[in-house]
Amino acid sequence: MPIVSRPIAVLTALALAAGALGGCSSMNQKLSAGMADTIPSWAGGLPADAPPRPGTPEYDKFMQDRERKRLMPAAQRGDEAKPATAPQDAAR
Repeated sequence: MPIVSRPIAVLTALALAAGALGGCSSMNQKLSAGMADTIPSWAGGLPADAPPRPGTPEYDKFMQDRERKRLMPAAQRGDEAKPATAPQDAAR
């Protein structure tokens, strides 16, 4: 009866592999939200001037400050005009 035991072993191995992959995907989903914040900007992470993530106290404060600045007249906002970047010479 060794022929019958082979399909059972194959099914058991496939079930274990599926369970392991399923566990990894749910764990990675939870870790990826925190890991994205720790990647430096030079390696493709968030830039330094990125707004905070929604749902945090910093985000609520950021949105209140943004709304306050939106209601101010443009002359009082304190935003200096950003100089336009010089076009780079493509012929170099």
